[in-house]
Amino acid sequence: MSEVAELLSATALGAFRLNGQFLEVAEGLARPAGLTAAWWQVLGAVLQEPLPVSGIARVMGMTRQGVQRIADLLVEKGLAEYRPNPAHRRAKLLRPTPEGRAAINRIMPGHQELADRLVAELGLEQVRESVAALQRLSAALDRIIEQSPG
Repeated sequence: MSEVAELLSATALGAFRLNGQFLEVAEGLARPAGLTAAWWQVLGAVLQEPLPVSGIARVMGMTRQGVQRIADLLVEKGLAEYRPNPAHRRAKLLRPTPEGRAAINRIMPGHQELADRLVAELGLEQVRESVAALQRLSAALDRIIEQSPG
């Protein structure tokens, strides 16, 4: 295998490991608030503005079907609600209810503590550089995927 192929493999394996670590931490933060990491992820996507399921999937890098299942559960639990979408009659907008916002707010102290610990471990500038590198990598993969045939 070439060095370039080995770098791609190392990047993918590192991303998979990091994803697993973030999911483990997110589950621990979300559990006391009565949420799962996936519920938190979907609710978090609509905190600023309501979005259709397909928009949440795009923003969060999830499948539309997976988001739909979680969104329906959140609505059933009273943590989110569907609202009419002026841009598309069939694609309703998901938004958090006051109960959903309260659940997210219960996560914030633990989230802040983790953020502070990560910055203490790496330093603020290193965390900023890591975020920028991840954003560049994601944008590059988006461009490559868009250019791929089929």
